[in-house]
Amino acid sequence: MQAPKQASGQTSEEGALHSVVGKALMTSKSAFWGIGIFSAFINLLMLTGPLYMLQVYDRVLASSSMSTLVGISVLMGMMYIFMGYFDLIRSRILVRIGDKLEKDLGARTFSIWLKQGLYGRAGQRHRPLQDLGTLRQFFSGAAPTTFFDIPWAPIYIGVMFIFHPMLGWAGIVGAIVIFFLAFLNEKRSRKPMQDANILKAQAQIFAQSSHRNADVITAMGMGKHMQTRWQDFSQRAAQETVKGGDIAGGLTATSKAFRMFVQSAILGLGAALAVKQVITPGTMIAGSIVMGRALAPIQMVVGQWRGFIATRQAFHRLNKFYEIIPEDTDSMQLPEPTGHLSIENIIAAPPGSQIPALTGLNFTLEPGQGLGVIGPSASGKSTLARLLVGIWLPQKGSVRLDGASYDQWNRDILGPYIGYLPQEVELFDGSIGENIARFDPQARAEDVVVAAKRAAVHDMILRMPDGYDTKIGEGGAVLSGGQIQRVALARAVFGDPVLVVMDEPNANLDADGDAALSAAITDLRRRQKTVVVMAHRPSAIASVDTLLVLKEGQQIAFGAKDEVLVEIAKANAKTSTKGAVSGRQPQNAQRKKRVNMPSYTANAKTDGTT
Repeated sequence: MQAPKQASGQTSEEGALHSVVGKALMTSKSAFWGIGIFSAFINLLMLTGPLYMLQVYDRVLASSSMSTLVGISVLMGMMYIFMGYFDLIRSRILVRIGDKLEKDLGARTFSIWLKQGLYGRAGQRHRPLQDLGTLRQFFSGAAPTTFFDIPWAPIYIGVMFIFHPMLGWAGIVGAIVIFFLAFLNEKRSRKPMQDANILKAQAQIFAQSSHRNADVITAMGMGKHMQTRWQDFSQRAAQETVKGGDIAGGLTATSKAFRMFVQSAILGLGAALAVKQVITPGTMIAGSIVMGRALAPIQMVVGQWRGFIATRQAFHRLNKFYEIIPEDTDSMQLPEPTGHLSIENIIAAPPGSQIPALTGLNFTLEPGQGLGVIGPSASGKSTLARLLVGIWLPQKGSVRLDGASYDQWNRDILGPYIGYLPQEVELFDGSIGENIARFDPQARAEDVVVAAKRAAVHDMILRMPDGYDTKIGEGGAVLSGGQIQRVALARAVFGDPVLVVMDEPNANLDADGDAALSAAITDLRRRQKTVVVMAHRPSAIASVDTLLVLKEGQQIAFGAKDEVLVEIAKANAKTSTKGAVSGRQPQNAQRKKRVNMPSYTANAKTDGTT
């Protein structure tokens, strides 16, 4: 698993086609060619209306021939049927391009986005799934067709030159003015829209965080403060949105009004030429229609500019996202692990931090061993837990499972061999059985029941309204903290993993839960599984045989549990004696040193476990 990289900033317009999203779009190159061909037919058929009008005014009315009118009307109807059919095909192709883009990048985007959660702030606050949805929505709409229609504007203006040069020059002036308005729209609305999108994302992240911690916010009366903070983000985003919207809306309205003015001006100019008998009345009407058609796609681009900016930002954000968090490369499949774990002189820090949380750890564990990791808060226990299951990688040294470092394993293959019970447990939206089975659709019901029994949670589940099919909301809203912890323990032991790491597994457990946890650890060790328990409470290490003591990220002691506990007791006694003799040690400092686990030594004498 690779750590996030710094963005190089090379995701520019010049390299857009060579970016990840650009390459994904280029796989639909033939489809884009097809859209171009259909756009050519559609735009040629767009001349049906002006030509029909020309024939009606100049030929039918002049000759009063009904047969001619019927003939050209039938032909006109057929042309419009073909145009509608081609337009339908073009829109369906675009929808499928968007669908293909989402299918090609969807799995990879979700996988990398999931990995982003491991890195916290180091992974940046991207919204890749929303950005991918923005791209699909853009290609499924009418906006891309305008970019295929714009190249035909010069051709329509060329037709106007055929009608009369003055009509053609008038068309060129109109097109230049609308192009200028589009350019002005881009320059003036880009920054406000970018700032608005950033602030909206911050407001959404803050709102989601507040929603997850509603109990804390309500209990401590933080609601108004959090609301004020959210409103600050929201109002600033609204201000930038209004600013950008006013600019874009004003220029869009100006562009629309100017297009209608030009179209009417062409009609007036054509009328003047018709009065002088330079052109026919039919040419006058046809010129006005052709002019409207020439300027329509340009004016549509101006009107849809905000959507185009949002899509372009999503395009570049996605490419930066893929660059910062690279995709895992496929590793050669290794033999099934047995649980031999070795830690070799590691130095590790949380992602994004330069301060090591662990320094110089060295130890090995064999299958069947149970390791308890103890130490004060901020000693590095949770960091070690993440290293042992391969969530984080050390900056120096290595963590090896059966001799292979975690970056040599294929995570999808290795995952079922590892059980992990994090410090902050959360269950997912689904049934209890699905959560225990790790949402594996191929999981067998008997394996789920076995895992539940090993975690001593089977009877509790059967008392639920629908047993293993009981639906739980996000975070397990219908379960208590202790129930969530025990279901998560069953999830950790599901599939008979060879390595099980538990980070303060009894934080929310009562006496029965503690007993079930100890029984589960004993059962795992009996079946030659490697177990590591990060502990604050003595009961968590009752069933382990080895202890690791951490202090300020350093390995203070490692060895057989009884021997390490004796060393701790001697060190505490020695510290107490020195403090009493000197008489100069403050009483509160003496108590602080005595927190070196006297309760663990007391527990060791009563449980009799080795």
